Amino acid sequence: MARSRDLRPGYSRRAQYGIFTAYVIAIAGVIIGVIFLGVSLYNPGAFGFLRGAASEIGAPAGEASTATGRQNLVLTREIAAARATAISARAIADENRRLKALLHIVDPTAPPVSAARLIGSTAASARRYAVIDTGDAQGVRAGQPVRGAAGLIGRIVETSRDTARVLLISDGNNVVPVRRAGDGLPGFVQGTANGKIAIRLLSLGNNPLHTGDVFVTSGSGGIYPPGIPVAVVAETRRDGAEGRLAADPAATDFVFVLPVYQAPAVAAITDAVKAAGPPPKEDN
Repeated sequence: MARSRDLRPGYSRRAQYGIFTAYVIAIAGVIIGVIFLGVSLYNPGAFGFLRGAASEIGAPAGEASTATGRQNLVLTREIAAARATAISARAIADENRRLKALLHIVDPTAPPVSAARLIGSTAASARRYAVIDTGDAQGVRAGQPVRGAAGLIGRIVETSRDTARVLLISDGNNVVPVRRAGDGLPGFVQGTANGKIAIRLLSLGNNPLHTGDVFVTSGSGGIYPPGIPVAVVAETRRDGAEGRLAADPAATDFVFVLPVYQAPAVAAITDAVKAAGPPPKEDN
């Protein structure tokens, strides 16, 4: 005869005892919990020793957690400080690079009057000016040319004790004699009302200019020393070209103020006049 498949605990005395024991333990736990709850409500300090013991047991884990949190906070601050240091180092390296580029164009025979930082410009105005942080106290005078590492910026038009105002090349009142770097083709650069520059040639006829031609100062007329990059042809026109600045003031931080240039012949005459001294006074 096959064994019955009915597995209810009624057919096993051991299973019945197990179920009964589980009910007893559960009911006893509920009763003890209710008693503890009543005692804690009636006398909150009755189980203080248990709470103290639990606190003592959990103290090491709490201290470890606090120490870990403190270490994480310290590491977070160190990472933030390292990130700020890296940004500062990158900025300093970039600034040093621009300064080195500027130093490479210094002519030892004609040292600059002063080095300066370009601290402001009127790029959105019809007139184009910039301000540098050097002035009369450093020997800066009106008429002196100003150049950056990439090329000519303009010339000084007004000075105060520690600042000076620069008329930019892109201003319509600034005309710079130039020549093409490749073959010396003469011309001049003049600013326009929209802040761009126009390149005009002295010779009329077929336009020999090409996109990418570089123009530098020619030294004609004084003021600007020869050989300083001024403009690059961006688009040719019938009578010249529209150009872009070799040195954009908006992207320039450091500049040199240069002495006013005099052609060698003019400089020799000037030196001779200075050496001769003032003319003698005539007796009446």
